Amino acid sequence: MNSKIRHVGVVDSIDHSHVRVKIVQAAACSACKVASHCNASEAKEKIIDVYTDARGLKIGEEVIVSTSSTTAGRATLIGFIIPLSILIGVLFVMKVLGYSDEASALWAMGALIPYYISIWLLRERIAEGISFQLERTTTN
Repeated sequence: MNSKIRHVGVVDSIDHSHVRVKIVQAAACSACKVASHCNASEAKEKIIDVYTDARGLKIGEEVIVSTSSTTAGRATLIGFIIPLSILIGVLFVMKVLGYSDEASALWAMGALIPYYISIWLLRERIAEGISFQLERTTTN
């Protein structure tokens, strides 16, 4: 099951083969008619870097950014599942060893520091495995 994850975005900038696309990521309730009166609705802008042939693209043009679900799963693993596992694992070990709740929590959070440093050091290698594709929308 290698389906695509797709989002509509707008070309923010173009630099040779580097295209920056702005995507508005909205909460499910943001489309609601009363969303402007509700504190639960939220929308976030994300910038996606796409390395592709930018010929024919214009700044402000609407495009579709897509990636495979495998890539999304890898990103979820690196960004959420592994750090959560480290946090819970260290917390459990420290409690078994008899540390207080506060000390266990500090050790668990401190254990994430080497993980995030290693992610930062390996960011270029990780980026090689993550790719995005651009498609023109049919309204252009």
